[in-house]
Formats: sequence, structure tokens, C-alpha cells
Amino acid sequence: MNEALIFDTVRTPRGKGKKSGSLNEVAPVQLASKVLKSIESRNNLNTEDVDDVVLGCVHPIGEQGADIARTAVLEAGWDQTVSGVQVDRFCASGLEAVNIAAAQVMSGQSDLSVGGGVESMSRVPLGSSGGAWMADPTVAYNSYFVPQGISADLLATKYNYTRNDVDSYAVSSQKRASEAWKNNKFKNSIIPVKDQNNLPILEVDEYMRPETTMQSLGALEPSFEKMGDHGFDDVAILKYPELESIKHVHHAGNSSGIVDGAAGVLLGNKKMADKYELKARAKIRSFASIGSEPTIMLTGPADSAEKALKKANMNASDIDLFEMNEAFAAVVLRFMEALNVDHSKVNVNGGAIALGHPLGATGAIILGTVLDELERRDLSTGLITLCVGAGMGTATIIERI
Repeated sequence: MNEALIFDTVRTPRGKGKKSGSLNEVAPVQLASKVLKSIESRNNLNTEDVDDVVLGCVHPIGEQGADIARTAVLEAGWDQTVSGVQVDRFCASGLEAVNIAAAQVMSGQSDLSVGGGVESMSRVPLGSSGGAWMADPTVAYNSYFVPQGISADLLATKYNYTRNDVDSYAVSSQKRASEAWKNNKFKNSIIPVKDQNNLPILEVDEYMRPETTMQSLGALEPSFEKMGDHGFDDVAILKYPELESIKHVHHAGNSSGIVDGAAGVLLGNKKMADKYELKARAKIRSFASIGSEPTIMLTGPADSAEKALKKANMNASDIDLFEMNEAFAAVVLRFMEALNVDHSKVNVNGGAIALGHPLGATGAIILGTVLDELERRDLSTGLITLCVGAGMGTATIIERI
């Protein structure tokens, strides 16, 4: 089996996912094509050598519909022989896209591929694509459907994470992200988004709130309590009858931010490395996805991580750094507890609570984040994982070369 080598990781800054956000004026296909153009120029590629572009996108409708990956290829001016495909595994779509591109290389079916993702949450709002999971009464009834925020509070209740626990984690994410930006830790992967006159639209992640304190978070009301009062708490307790009630601890300050953004990872084999004199920064050791109980929904990261570790003949203690998407603070707390991983090794430059979660792109973004940090610290192995809607998890292990 061929090795899937990682040559480059590129991402845009993350803009606030609302009409006042800096990237609201940029169409999602433009975000994606800017990433592709950067990959081409940074690596001096002849794009006719690229076999496929795989992009995650959670809401592939409207401006993000009609296979945005292929559309981005055309908009970027890449050779017409480069195919493109859009994939959706909810929040893990960007990492799943990288895994698919890696699988193409590992199987020998592609020599050079791009995996990544795009999501413009200011222009195509969260929930736009609907779906039978929540909208079909039979499916919702049989799966004990609850919205993800209820799942996060259910997780916190079941594993005894208090409001203080989740708020404390959120403050640490903000502090780490702020320090990372102050020390230019994202400079290797991030590209500015510019307008037609080559003037900068956005150069930094604009969602951060470095002034966040326990006191400021303590003033926020729980976001999902009213939703729970409308019947969803009862559904959760039907599934988990050992719980007397749901403690609502999550709010906007300890949950992932709604943002716009795009990212890409260039993967290939040794033949392409030799042809373009590309330095292989890392290789894919293993990857895995797994299903988990859909009502609590958010326990999949630990399960998928363990599955990927088993495939790589590794233990959690063999991993130097972890990037775990901060969908909600309790999700990361549970992941660290389940795998017995110290916080000092997890999301060392902050995460989606501080920086935002552009649904289809986040997985590819955080792969680049952990690779940059591994290089900076001269460490070897990183594990990237995300929780996924409807009860799933996806994980990827990379190793520096």
C-alpha cells in the first residue's frame, strides 16, 4: 500500500458567520477557490497532475450546492481534467474529505489529491438543508432525536460536568487562541482573503473574544433550557432513564462559534514528491469513522480515536498532540476523560469555542493546526477528531516524516 504524504495545508481566516462578518461578502465558491489557488502557487503545481478535489460541505444547497468542489476547481482556473466531489459527514466533513483523498493515494488510484472543505454560515445558515433525521416523525421517534445542544447538556449531566467545568474550559480556549495569534502560530497555513483589487478583506480569525472571563461567561443564560422545556429533555430522559433531569450548562460562550471559512490539504505519493521536489511534511498513519448512540450523539470522538489507534497499532499515550473539535466544552472534557489524555496535549492553540467552527472545513483546518504545532515543537504524532451529528465520530492520525 502506498503512503499518503501530506505536502501542504492551507486555510482562510474564519469570519463571523453573520451578515456583519467580514467574509459575508465572499461567496463560498470564492473561499474554496482561493484555497485551491494558494495550494497551486505555494507548491508550483501543474494542476493537470491533480486527480481529484474532495471538499466537505454540510449544507450543499443554494450557493454551496451543485458540487461546490468541481465548481471551485473551475473557478480557480485549474485544469479541466481535475475532478471534484462534495461530501457531507456533518461536522467531520472536512476531515472525511482528507481521509477520502488519502485513501485514493494509499490505494494507488490517485497520485495527487486535495482534501478540504468550505462553509459560508453567514450566507447558507445552519440547518438550511433539513433532513429526515429531524424532520421525519418516524425517524425522529425511533432514534430519540434531540437537537445537538440538548445532547451536549445530556452529556454534561451524565458525566457530571458542571457549569464551572465547561466555562473554565471555554476560558482556556480563548486564552490559548489569543496567545497563538499573538505569537503568529497560524502563519504557515493561513492565507488572507483579498478582494478583486487585492486589498485585504480578512487576515485574522475574527470570532475570538480574548477578554472572556469566568465572570463574563457566568452572566450568560443557558442556550438550550427553553428547548428542553418544550419536550426534548423528556425525550433525552426516556433514552437515559437513570437521569432525573437535564442540567443545562452550555451557552454561546462555551460552544463552537458560527463562522465562515475554507481549507485544503494537499496529499500525494512519492512520485509526485519527486516530480515537484515537494517536502513530505507528514504521512497519514490511519483514519476511522464510527457510529455511536444518536441521542447523546457526541461521544464518537473517543470511539473513533480508539478505532484509528488500533488500526495504527498505537495507544493514546503514543500521540504527542491532539486536536479535538470544540463543538461544545463538555465534548472535549469527555474525550480527555475517556482516553485519559491531559489537557496540556489537547487543542494547545485553542479551538472552535474561540476560533469558530465552519462546519464543512473544520476538520481540514485542525489537521493543519496540529501539523504546524508538531513541527514547531519538533514532535512526531498527532490525532485529529470531531464529534458528528446523528451519533458518529471521525479520527485521523498523522506522523511527521
